[in-house]
Amino acid sequence: MRSVIVTDVPRADPAAVDALAGYGVATVHEAQGRTGYLGPQLVARQDGAAVAGTAVTVLCWPGDNLMSHAAVEQCRAGDLLVVTTTSPCTDGLFGELLATSLRAHGVVGGVFTTGVRDVAALRAMGFPVWSAAVSAQGTVKATAGSVNVPIAIGGQRIHPGDVVVADDDGVVVVPREDAVAAAEAARQRVAKEDETRAALAAGELGLDRYGLRDVLAGLGVEYQRMAP
Repeated sequence: MRSVIVTDVPRADPAAVDALAGYGVATVHEAQGRTGYLGPQLVARQDGAAVAGTAVTVLCWPGDNLMSHAAVEQCRAGDLLVVTTTSPCTDGLFGELLATSLRAHGVVGGVFTTGVRDVAALRAMGFPVWSAAVSAQGTVKATAGSVNVPIAIGGQRIHPGDVVVADDDGVVVVPREDAVAAAEAARQRVAKEDETRAALAAGELGLDRYGLRDVLAGLGVEYQRMAP
């Protein structure tokens, strides 16, 4: 496998990134046609964190975080580090010291298909991470990988510069070239949900609001009065 560090990666439109952060993972996922969700294995390691950033992608070897350190040099303000490994790994590839380095370069958070550690310290410093595991198992820095190459997580392809949105519901990726359109679709979805929320709060039934009575009838569901 060829090892590379790709520099000068184009990023998604900053205004679209900021907008997507405000809409959240579930809304963005729905707005872009239920695509881009990275799967339930990526869990927020602190409650209430909600961020969006442009992806700096990292491919490491299991048990080795050398390339995450190399990636810091490629990070800009507003980026989000996305790390995976060449084969499954739950070791603690990320912790407080690397988070401190990333924060100094304006990185807004990290997503890891591996384990992370120093979780209490990460929470205390307010650096949000999403990971597949928590593990005290340490790592080495000895094997070459790559930075800013396409990677795959949860069946989704992530390119450097794509938008990654993460909150308590998980993580979703938006292709860089689709960021503006996805933000607008999310805005429209939120407006529609606001109308629906008001109607439901006023007592309207979801059966009527969503036209579900016809669905029930089409499925053969019958209403039957209970005999006295």
